[in-house]
Amino acid sequence: MKFCSECANPVTQSIPADDTRLRFVCENCGAIHYQNPKLVVGSIPVWEQDGKVQVLLCKRAIEPRYGYWTLPAGFMENEETTTDAARRETEEEAGANIELHGLFSLINVPHVHQVHLFYRATLLDLDYAAGIESLEVELFTEDAIPWEDIAFPTVEYTLRQFFSDLHGKQGFGFHTEDIRKRMAQPA
Repeated sequence: MKFCSECANPVTQSIPADDTRLRFVCENCGAIHYQNPKLVVGSIPVWEQDGKVQVLLCKRAIEPRYGYWTLPAGFMENEETTTDAARRETEEEAGANIELHGLFSLINVPHVHQVHLFYRATLLDLDYAAGIESLEVELFTEDAIPWEDIAFPTVEYTLRQFFSDLHGKQGFGFHTEDIRKRMAQPA
């Protein structure tokens, strides 16, 4: 941040009184600009037929991780609830109609200032199509998921927990994780 969003004067970094962290502070108007983690919200859209469970994944048409597979998810917008964001992102990226269920995973990713939330969801029909942020959208059984081409550790963690719960005797739980290391960049 270089300029104050209140008065457009340059900002400096300092620790405000009664604070413990460096913040961007405008010396002209006194505004303190807090930068906090962003929420990434999505769903785990599932189609089940004849005992076969499939998850809908999107192949990314945008960076980061262009061409890698992910669950439909994205940044939450102002004036949305997390469930609104999960539905919207699933519609935007996969063109999918879903029934949303409980919150399934919450993953802290502090090195990129994000918190990822994924809800379980049921596909209401097979009328889905890639949105502008997706190259393609496809249903995968657990053994067909392209694990080596999953875009983000948060998505891999969520998918692995989902299938573990699916095969377990306790049903679906709520899963949390902290992912503190950066991903290796593709060559």
